[in-house]
Amino acid sequence: MKNKNYKLFAMTLSLILAASSLSGCGKTSTDDTDTTTTTEQTAPEKPDGEPGNAPEKPDGEPPADGKGPGEGGPGAGGPSGDMGPGAGGPGSGNFDGIDNYDAVKDISKDTSESGKTYTSTGTDENAVRISGQATAVLIGSTVSRTSSHSTGGDNSSFYGVGAAVLATEGTAYIKNADISTDASGGAGVFSYGNSVVYIADSAIKTLQNTSGGIHAAGGGTLYAWDLDVETSGKSSAAIRSDRGGGTMVVDGGTYVSNGEGSPAVYCTADIAVHNATLTANCSEAVCIEGLNSLSLFDCNITGNMKDLSQNDTTWNMIVYQSMSGDSEIGSSSLQVVGGSFTAKNGGLIYTTNTESDILLSNVDITYPSDSEFFLMCTGNNNERGWGTSGSNGAQCRFTADSQDMQGKVVWDSISELDFYMTNGSTLKGAFVQDETYAGDGGTGYCNVYISADSTWTVTGDSTITSLYNAGTIVDEKGKTVSIVGTDRTVYKKGTGSYTITVESYEASAGPSGAAETDSWSEHAITKPSELL
Repeated sequence: MKNKNYKLFAMTLSLILAASSLSGCGKTSTDDTDTTTTTEQTAPEKPDGEPGNAPEKPDGEPPADGKGPGEGGPGAGGPSGDMGPGAGGPGSGNFDGIDNYDAVKDISKDTSESGKTYTSTGTDENAVRISGQATAVLIGSTVSRTSSHSTGGDNSSFYGVGAAVLATEGTAYIKNADISTDASGGAGVFSYGNSVVYIADSAIKTLQNTSGGIHAAGGGTLYAWDLDVETSGKSSAAIRSDRGGGTMVVDGGTYVSNGEGSPAVYCTADIAVHNATLTANCSEAVCIEGLNSLSLFDCNITGNMKDLSQNDTTWNMIVYQSMSGDSEIGSSSLQVVGGSFTAKNGGLIYTTNTESDILLSNVDITYPSDSEFFLMCTGNNNERGWGTSGSNGAQCRFTADSQDMQGKVVWDSISELDFYMTNGSTLKGAFVQDETYAGDGGTGYCNVYISADSTWTVTGDSTITSLYNAGTIVDEKGKTVSIVGTDRTVYKKGTGSYTITVESYEASAGPSGAAETDSWSEHAITKPSELL
């Protein structure tokens, strides 16, 4: 029996060795075209740490020979679709990390090329990779990635595996490029770690899931001018970031996403966008998670999220914490300054399970006919586990600066909302306390501050904790509104039918706590000479 087992083992071992000798990565190159057909990777262990408290960047450095972790959510483009952040909790990607990168064109020393074509057909490989502190200048390039066997998942979202162009170290200058991918995990241009990517006047199109247009993660930096970007898959934001964050500054261009869970902008980084068209045809337009910032200046923005049973509501902008580990827990900053916003379905802004600072300034907003709210600041019972139900409220400072608004402002007792109306802002709506997602309740509040030149047109009975009013409060007929304390003190006896119930009232604008409006000049950078 022992002799038979030994023979069986020997035969099995010889077959394994024979098979391994046939595997590998084949690459071919000409002066004008780079192509490849096969690749292989090895997955390391997952990192230590709890989900929902991500490190500054994934533990360790990825390739050339470093290993990267893969724990966390799917690194998705947005929370609306099945593949959105937190969709499956930690580890929901397809594999856990990488041992090395494979690339058709691996640039590890200073290189300048013009008019080249780079074609990749291998599994989970890059068409072009910049590493080794190299500076790469690529002008008029055509870059394509096609693979039906690529797996996408966390390694694509966190480290850029399978991206058409990936910079892991060094600096890339890209101009007049035509970049396309038809592979899972096939981001267009990805900046990771200490790399810096400058890209201008280029077109990017991706077709499959987990394939953002321009993407930064692990601390990468990406600057873009006048790009034409379109994505079609799930979890494929046109402007996308993921675990470890980074910096993205985008000036001009058109950014369109067509898949579920694919906002125009998915932010787990510090991102500023100016004078761009941002369109999400099957998702919320904007998603920001955790300790990160997103500033949008003079952009034309459109969101069109579907109503999904796994969600408590439907929104066009969300500020939240998914607990997936993709973003460090902390206060999010969202500013939308100038431009327009078209909401095609659901409420406008939803914040839950996070701290946030949200400002709108002089944005021309178009609401859907069935708009559920202007702002919803509450806990949640989301099926994907955004915090613990009954204690996952939001803490939000909202500032309206010269902003016209309409719709309900919804809050609950496990949340804290300071709502500032400044510089001639107007609100046509009501403040509604809704305890649906508040569990046993809490000691939260909703304080409202109205400047002398601002106006609240009340459309229904309202509940507020503290009201500071130096401005105008009337109903839609111009009649005054009653303001009554929870202790039955009558602060104002109105001539209209609506009542505002408060715990306290002051006929002043109250403490000066509104946010300052950001400016594009604080983010803009000069286009480098390589792109002129």
